[in-house]
Amino acid sequence: MLLSRPPFGPAPFTNADLLDSGFYARADLHAIWTHLRENEPAYYCDPGDGREPFWVLTRYADVTRVLREHESFSSRRGTMLCIIDLSMPDFASDDMMPDTDPPRHRRLREPLNRVLTPRMVAQHEPAIRDIVHDLLRPALDGEVFDFARAALMFPMAFTGMLMGVSPERWEHMSELTTMTIAYDDPDYSVGSSQATVRQAHHELFSVFRDEVNRRTQDDKGTDLIGILRRMSVDEDPLTEHQIMLNCYALLLGANVTTPHVISTMVAMMAEHPDQFRRVRDDPELRKSCVQEVLRWSSPASHFMRYAVRDVELHGRTIRADEPVSVWLGSANRDERVFRDPWTFDVARRGNRHVAFGSGPHYCIGAGLATLAVTAFLDHLVNLVDEVELAGEVRHLASNFVAGYKSMPVRMTASADALRSVPS
Repeated sequence: MLLSRPPFGPAPFTNADLLDSGFYARADLHAIWTHLRENEPAYYCDPGDGREPFWVLTRYADVTRVLREHESFSSRRGTMLCIIDLSMPDFASDDMMPDTDPPRHRRLREPLNRVLTPRMVAQHEPAIRDIVHDLLRPALDGEVFDFARAALMFPMAFTGMLMGVSPERWEHMSELTTMTIAYDDPDYSVGSSQATVRQAHHELFSVFRDEVNRRTQDDKGTDLIGILRRMSVDEDPLTEHQIMLNCYALLLGANVTTPHVISTMVAMMAEHPDQFRRVRDDPELRKSCVQEVLRWSSPASHFMRYAVRDVELHGRTIRADEPVSVWLGSANRDERVFRDPWTFDVARRGNRHVAFGSGPHYCIGAGLATLAVTAFLDHLVNLVDEVELAGEVRHLASNFVAGYKSMPVRMTASADALRSVPS
């Protein structure tokens, strides 16, 4: 296959940069990933400042292999690059769904899967569409508004509903989850990186403890917290600690990714009005458009695993116990897999992106997220004729989420939308 070339040259970086949250807000990571895919697909990153070195894998085939082969690459010691030493033990190992390997992972996941089946998720579609309509309401008056800031609350509304959390808590919980992955961002930091994460965790776990304790023992509620309270693993009921960890995992998975998918959608529709017109004129393209936005945004930048045994890869040896990072955004632009990967194409076919991961840890909320993003696209094309970026776009300082924290936009409402507004 003829490989398309990226529209940039290689970008300089140091090993320490790959742990620096601020670097991700100001650098063009795709230039780095392209260089590594071509020249050092198994890259050994040593920050040189006392923090443990880790491997960086950027090709699609390697990313999917690591995510699928839990026998060789374990999740039990943590799944994210973080502010602490990677050699430290993970306090959530075997207790929080992301930090488990099969078969324990499956036993934690299956009861929650039953709440997130396509049939169950579809029951929430009317509520999600109402949330989308409220999100786009400022578009009807033609004023500039910060879409990225507004979008941060988008997943919290339906995730809070599914978890059975009181609505008055949603806004604060949304901000707290962003603090956990953007701890160095000046808009979210409350001191040092460690202090910011510590405060966010303390307040979130306090909310979860309250929500667990306000339910009676015989509560038969079908929300996610109710299901966690009734779950047993290996014939033992989940402890309060395990319940709160898994509440946290579910909330984090939704809140720190979905907002940036719809923000990417708005940005791309502003930058490519021809693509916006195609989707608006042809409803058959909406499904492929959603998948292309997921590929393009790749909101979860990376996942971590630890090698269980020595693995040979691209002439290098990954030793047992060494941390391995796989970069989803890089995999989703791999020229070996995606034809013309640098073109945003709403009609792209055979789109095998890994925005939701791969293997046993494939995102448990993928169906819900896809429904929500599809509902957003439906409303966007029905209510809006044109999208315009109206100010500086700013990105989150985060090495985990490829996200936006500010995106001023102006939307031109469609004639049908204006007619529907009460006079």
